[in-house]
Amino acid sequence: MTTTGIATFDKTIRKTNEWVRDVMNELRVSDTETAYVALHATLQALRDRLTIEEAAQLSAQLPMLIRGLYFEGWDPAGKPRKERRKEEFLARVRAMFPTRRDLDPERVARAVFAVLAKRVSAGEIADVLSILPHELKDLWPVEALARSR
Repeated sequence: MTTTGIATFDKTIRKTNEWVRDVMNELRVSDTETAYVALHATLQALRDRLTIEEAAQLSAQLPMLIRGLYFEGWDPAGKPRKERRKEEFLARVRAMFPTRRDLDPERVARAVFAVLAKRVSAGEIADVLSILPHELKDLWPVEALARSR
């Protein structure tokens, strides 16, 4: 494993690689670039659907490197976005990878939400889910929904 010589950086690289591998497993793909695109697109679409406070609280549980891609280009003005329908949310996910027509945005969102449910505390997931409309909650794994009740 490559090391930077800075323990904090090495730790976030290791944790980020674990998250990317988890997304690869959920998507059943073998390349890290696809997993990265999925993670980036879904996290930013979710971030923009959350209140500013909740977006910040969720970010606190992300590895530093993933937190960077989560906040990359963020403009909190006009947030949260008001998508109430699954199709609207998935269109936002799709817009993040326009050249990758081979990726189904619903499959991508479900995979990333499964990883979030695995790696983020149940309490934080419950807080996120409490903000989302029913159609968007349906994209999350059943286990996360059960724990949030």
